[in-house]
Amino acid sequence: MAEKNLESKFETHLKDVTFKVLRYSGEGDSTKFEEYKVPVIGGMTVLEGLIYIKENLDNTLSWRASCRMGICGSCGMFINNFPMLACQTQIMDLNSDVIEIKPMPNYPIIKDLVPDLTKLIEKHKSIKPYILRNDNAPEEIEGEFYQGVEELERYEQFTFCIKCGICLAACPTVATAEEFTGPQALAQAYRYSVDTRDQGFDERKEVVDNPLGVFRCHFAGSCSEACPKGVDPALAIQLLKKAIVKDSLFGKKLVHDTKILPIKQENPKKKDNIPPAPPKSVE
Repeated sequence: MAEKNLESKFETHLKDVTFKVLRYSGEGDSTKFEEYKVPVIGGMTVLEGLIYIKENLDNTLSWRASCRMGICGSCGMFINNFPMLACQTQIMDLNSDVIEIKPMPNYPIIKDLVPDLTKLIEKHKSIKPYILRNDNAPEEIEGEFYQGVEELERYEQFTFCIKCGICLAACPTVATAEEFTGPQALAQAYRYSVDTRDQGFDERKEVVDNPLGVFRCHFAGSCSEACPKGVDPALAIQLLKKAIVKDSLFGKKLVHDTKILPIKQENPKKKDNIPPAPPKSVE
């Protein structure tokens, strides 16, 4: 009975909402708003509203989406004047009978709600978002890097970035300085530099310690407010500033000398109460 009540709740037509969508057909054309009436049921997201429009009202409407569950980061949009993921935003939570949807600001528009994320990807690539080593590449090392819980906690929060680009859409500095490295790339520069397996702080410092780099951030905090995954890029940027200042003024670098555990250890210590592995099914 409880399951049937739950189903009826989500299948019930709650109200009609007007979607006011910014349309743009291509280079040289002007933008214009078009309105669509969308019947809303319980739990319906903005993305599902757009899907309803495309399937029933206007199949020319374009947007970008993939996973529908807040993982891929494809459906970033400017919804009621705030950048959000359309798949994570429930229509009823907006408490409005009119939902205005535009493509994310601070990006060129390709078509309708589809932004050109080329700059985002280029800035992300510029900070070398991978483990850098002075000796061998990580994949060439025979063994495993040792990393304790506290060392993991220093950067774990910043690994949740899904590259949706919402932080750049919210950033007032990006709005006034297009070439500013931006919160996404700067947060990832800190994420990799503070990782104890990494030795690439000096290389990343060359990329971000410049007039359009980390110190161009005015700490508005808009990026952290808008981030749908709680990454808090504003915090990462301040920590990166601190690391660069300590290096420049006091010579204290983010240098890591992580121990490497061999793949096959002699007489490895085993914890108590761990059952033995099952026998191999195939030799």
